[in-house]
Amino acid sequence: MISLRRSSERHHERVMGQEFWFSFDPSASGFGSLLALVENRIPPGAGTESRSRNGDDVMTYVHEGTLAQEDGKGRTTMVQSGEFQRTSAEGHLRLSERNASESNWAHVFRIVMQAFGPDLDTSLEQRRFTIAERRGILRIVASPDGRKGSLRIRADALLYSSLLRIGQHLVHALAPGHSAWLQVVHGEIAYADFVLYSGDGASIGNEPSISFRALGDAEILLLDLGHSAVSA
Repeated sequence: MISLRRSSERHHERVMGQEFWFSFDPSASGFGSLLALVENRIPPGAGTESRSRNGDDVMTYVHEGTLAQEDGKGRTTMVQSGEFQRTSAEGHLRLSERNASESNWAHVFRIVMQAFGPDLDTSLEQRRFTIAERRGILRIVASPDGRKGSLRIRADALLYSSLLRIGQHLVHALAPGHSAWLQVVHGEIAYADFVLYSGDGASIGNEPSISFRALGDAEILLLDLGHSAVSA
């Protein structure tokens, strides 16, 4: 079963000059253990108010630009283009953020997942996954066991990233009972009988595999979700 969420169908908000696109309505429950997927464009120098995290796992992917973060204890972190960051904490983890550039916009994706496992050793972990590492393959960037150098999460999910050239084709097998979310970061891909464009997403359930092909230079994020999900 495949259900599309076109870019134009996403809930959109403009807050203090920032642009937010929510793949799921903020009042909805998401897609299985995937609670939220938000695309965020941040103007030069703009910041966000401190925000409180609950016990869920949050993956931040900086597609373009650099985020400067500060926690409640005054410690600072820089998250740069090509880097993925996982934050998780029982109780609350407070972070304030701003676009570190005074001249360029930042382009960021947030993925919030329901956490099932025990606490991790650290509430914050990040790593850069180079273009070469992600070119033409599904590179795992987050997993419960930290396989292949991926970030560790407590969610029953696997997060993959891939950059594709025109004509490149990828297949990902889904275990019985698994579902998936495919998000196009930029470009165009052919999936099943559909063409997905920048900002489009698709929920996939009760399928043995996912097979897609790039119609031009493209970038995608793929979530393999271990808990069965209903259509978003």
